[in-house]
Amino acid sequence: MKYIVFLGDGMADLPLPQYDNRTPLMIAAKPGMDAIASQGLAGMVKTVPDTLAPGSDTANMSVMGFDPEKYYSGRSPLEAVSMGIKLADDDIAFRCNLVTLSGLDTETDISMEDYSSDEITSEEAAQLIASLQNKLSDSSISFHAGKSYRHCVVWHGGPSDMKLTPPHDILTQKIENWLPQGNGSDKIMQLMLSSREILKNHPVNLDRVNRGLRPANSIWIWGQGTRPQLPVISDTYGLKGAVISAVDLIFGLGICAGMELIEVPGATGNIHTNFSGKADAAIDAFARGVDYVYLHLEAPDECGHRAETENKIKAIELLDSKIIKPVWDYLERNRKETGEDYRVMVLPDHPTPLKLRTHTSDPVPFAIFSSDGKLLHKPAAAYDEASCSKTGLLIDPGHELFGKFVRGDF
Repeated sequence: MKYIVFLGDGMADLPLPQYDNRTPLMIAAKPGMDAIASQGLAGMVKTVPDTLAPGSDTANMSVMGFDPEKYYSGRSPLEAVSMGIKLADDDIAFRCNLVTLSGLDTETDISMEDYSSDEITSEEAAQLIASLQNKLSDSSISFHAGKSYRHCVVWHGGPSDMKLTPPHDILTQKIENWLPQGNGSDKIMQLMLSSREILKNHPVNLDRVNRGLRPANSIWIWGQGTRPQLPVISDTYGLKGAVISAVDLIFGLGICAGMELIEVPGATGNIHTNFSGKADAAIDAFARGVDYVYLHLEAPDECGHRAETENKIKAIELLDSKIIKPVWDYLERNRKETGEDYRVMVLPDHPTPLKLRTHTSDPVPFAIFSSDGKLLHKPAAAYDEASCSKTGLLIDPGHELFGKFVRGDF
């Protein structure tokens, strides 16, 4: 049996008044997703426990089959693992965004203009992070370059109980109400303030301004935690698994679960990603003996944070046409040739409503098709929030969904 999870990050949404109260999933042309729902089993799943924040970390951990209330230790350590950073038991890892702040010439009117600095390139970002490491690191603080705007700070022996806010949650808002609080917050705040002086006249930023792009004029530190420990997927389910993504966080989860990491050239984490390349990578993984693929697409989530309605709809459609259709076609051809059955599942990790521009903890729709004729007892008319909720099937807690998907015991 082959298994694949198509994870459209942040696909779920709220009804849009300007579209007759339909959601992006209702609006999008997505025959593949609709076929999975109508020919198989569909329902809703609560991926984020009420005790935890609705981040992609907790939600994807849940979708992968791990109880976030038991295993979650913070977002940044997962990214650090993906970046090859060796964390000691007393190390605290933090996500370090390269952001664009507006109003830096004032003291009280500074706003979060862009949490990604116009999705700065990894090459440009590496130069900025190198400068920060050179000028701000010491025996306890180190900076580590990641991808695009997503980087890591490690505080050796630091505290983990401070209150830090994700920058994508405060887009366009004044930052004064969202600054670091609690034990150790003074040091974090000082790093953020010091970064502004280093980045202000950096050649990379001067060049970006000349090209009409936003400068990465500050860092924003958040998402702290300690080194995670997850069960290995091969031990738990007997599967040889692989992860396809453009996001360090998802790769970190894969590493901790003992899964192969597959990086796709041109995979960006936004609407301009290499959709077809991700499908090809999944097909290749199955062809060389991988049993289970977790294929993650970040684009719908990014569009939700940016309130880009048309792009979010487009991202859903491209996931359907460029990824789901060719992979499903391959699995069906392989079944006819070899007799090997397969199961496919499509779902988001969490909603990222366009009007809220941040994550919520609401249940999300899922749909499963199994080529062996099982899991046919709760089909939905289409794959969207309303249709899937009408089946009456709700999986809560959400981490139980993956085991049911593998075993087929709904």
